[in-house]
Amino acid sequence: MADFAERRRTMVDTQVRPSDVTSFTVIDAMLVVPREAFVPAASRDLAYVGGPVSLSGGRQLMEPRTIAKMLNALEVTPKDLVLEIGPGTGYTTALLARMAEAVVAVEEDEALAREAEAALLAQGADNAAVLTGPLVEGSARNAPYDAIAVFAGVEEIPQAILDQLKDGGRIVAVFMQGALGEARLGVKARGKVSWQMEFNATAPVLPGFARAPSFVF
Repeated sequence: MADFAERRRTMVDTQVRPSDVTSFTVIDAMLVVPREAFVPAASRDLAYVGGPVSLSGGRQLMEPRTIAKMLNALEVTPKDLVLEIGPGTGYTTALLARMAEAVVAVEEDEALAREAEAALLAQGADNAAVLTGPLVEGSARNAPYDAIAVFAGVEEIPQAILDQLKDGGRIVAVFMQGALGEARLGVKARGKVSWQMEFNATAPVLPGFARAPSFVF
């Protein structure tokens, strides 16, 4: 039988700590939350390898290193209300729930949303709610948020989501340009989000987050 607890410790020691992740709360969450509980049963032996895990519908669970570095940049606090866009099966939601006061996760794939709800319930993450709805709309009724997390690729983020971030709030996502991408942290001040590059990363672009094609006449 696989010793997932030992694999989890090894993941943190070999993938997370060497990647300049210094936040104790991030390291604690990744040591405690069982990643294997949030991947398809057939992929559980791959839960702690250094790469992403494929999910249904062309989606994926990012590799641990990238998730940890994005969380490190986002600096979630115990008083934060966090919006997560596209949680998939809920692993990153569970990490955020351990760090924040509450998490609202929006997932438009009904099967993934049900999986996330069941896994979060099994892990006792009662401060996280999974809402089924369009990813591009977020959840305005629970706004404003202290932080917004998109653990996936985007080419652009709809203004409707940026509007749900409170002034002084932070947002993190992986911005893709073709096959290349970079994780960026945005901070909102006076109604405008300013972005800075954190590190190189790649991820499939979420449905609805591709840049609209420009027309040439």
